Amino acid sequence: MLAATNPTEEHVHSTFASRYVRAPVPRFKMPEKSIPKDAAYQVIHDELMLDGNPRLNLASFVTTWMEPECDKLMMAAINKNYVDMDEYPVTTELQNRCVNMIANLFHAPVGEEETAVGVGTVGSSEAIMLAGLAFKRRWQHKRKTEGKPTDNPNIVTGANVQVCWEKFARYFEVELKEVKLKEGYYVMDPEQAVELVDENTICVAAILGSTLTGEFEDVKTLNELLTKKNEETGWGTPIHVDAASGGFIAPFLYPDLEWDFRLPLVKSINVSGHKYGLVYAGVGWVVWRNKEDLPDDLVFHINYLGSDQPTFTLNFSKGNYITHSYISLYYFLFHTLVIIIISGSSQIIAQYYQFLRLGFEGYKNIIENCMENMKVLKQGIENTGRFNILSKDIGVPLVAFSLKDSSKHTVFEIAENLRRFGWILPAYTMPANAQHVAVLRAVIREDFSHGLAKRLVAHIEQVLKEMDGLPSRLQHKKTERETQEEVFKYWKRLVDRKRAGVC
Repeated sequence: MLAATNPTEEHVHSTFASRYVRAPVPRFKMPEKSIPKDAAYQVIHDELMLDGNPRLNLASFVTTWMEPECDKLMMAAINKNYVDMDEYPVTTELQNRCVNMIANLFHAPVGEEETAVGVGTVGSSEAIMLAGLAFKRRWQHKRKTEGKPTDNPNIVTGANVQVCWEKFARYFEVELKEVKLKEGYYVMDPEQAVELVDENTICVAAILGSTLTGEFEDVKTLNELLTKKNEETGWGTPIHVDAASGGFIAPFLYPDLEWDFRLPLVKSINVSGHKYGLVYAGVGWVVWRNKEDLPDDLVFHINYLGSDQPTFTLNFSKGNYITHSYISLYYFLFHTLVIIIISGSSQIIAQYYQFLRLGFEGYKNIIENCMENMKVLKQGIENTGRFNILSKDIGVPLVAFSLKDSSKHTVFEIAENLRRFGWILPAYTMPANAQHVAVLRAVIREDFSHGLAKRLVAHIEQVLKEMDGLPSRLQHKKTERETQEEVFKYWKRLVDRKRAGVC
């Protein structure tokens, strides 16, 4: 029996819930009456079956598997709002331990008896907003002291930055000055970046693990060039490192690589706990070199939760599972008409569990295994003879690759056809001035095995064989460059003004 005989666009239908619900469930209005909890569960469960398989989503850097013990800890803490430090002092202590462990991992100049300066955030997007605000406020203070105007601040980045940097610039009225890319070089050029720096530059943002290719930018060279310019001008322009993807990779695989607080101009670093920090989505971190780099007037003190509590966040209540929160809200709307947004400390506890459970050795083993599986996938893709590999061996464990010949078919068509087998690979064009290059990318996480790598290669080969037997959707061009430009124009309507910052 179906839930309704006349399905429309305005309603959602389920199968088993029809035993309880005979009328269509509205999509955009709250139901007038409650329904049984079994029916509410089944309505949502049935719809979620149409989502992709997170394990096969190679577009995402975000963790999709954790140990059952950690799942239990997260569920046990899901009703805690860890911003209430007086009520949940142990959770607050665990957050502080995580901040100090991360600061130590990044070589922050913190003594044994000192506490590192940092905070947990809702992913690296909030972390970047907070770091950017600190730089802007610090620059404004300095300019006011010198009697100079404080309008027109700018920030220098590469054109390969994730979209959250554009959000920061737009939301907080900071000009974004981007170093353009070029074919074959898909990260920020340190020399060009320093050339863009002027007296209004609040910081230069370098990326440790570009979203586009996984490559680490040369922070050490940037520090050297910027130090020289600061000595000549007296501007004192600092560096922020966006280590969202690479912050939990470089310390374990490349301990001698200087990119962090070992470099004097690096004043703050953000990292995503929900990427290679190995925690489910919803947690990021930002740490500062020392207390002087975080202006006091950005820190609020509140007492209406029971005691004096310093807070520096864009959010107040902190979410556990972002997705879980929305599903919970949807469930409660159907079942009881009580709107509940679940917020708490689960991700903080999960992060501490991973640090405690794995230790340095465990993280190192997991990341090394990811790199080995990445090499298997890379070799298999190379062996097809159809692709150019754009990613580097040193960086985030991912494979970014483009078609050698796109005169007949495109990477977008390959991505579309791979979905038949459950694989989700992003296809995107590079930013300016390399927008004619179209790319596929596969991110290797802990739950991606050697066997899955070989299976993906086999499916890519099958898709290529099938596509070769089909007529081309594109007109033939005289040169490969002209063909690439045609591909770019063909897909521009789908990706116009959309960053390839899938993370």
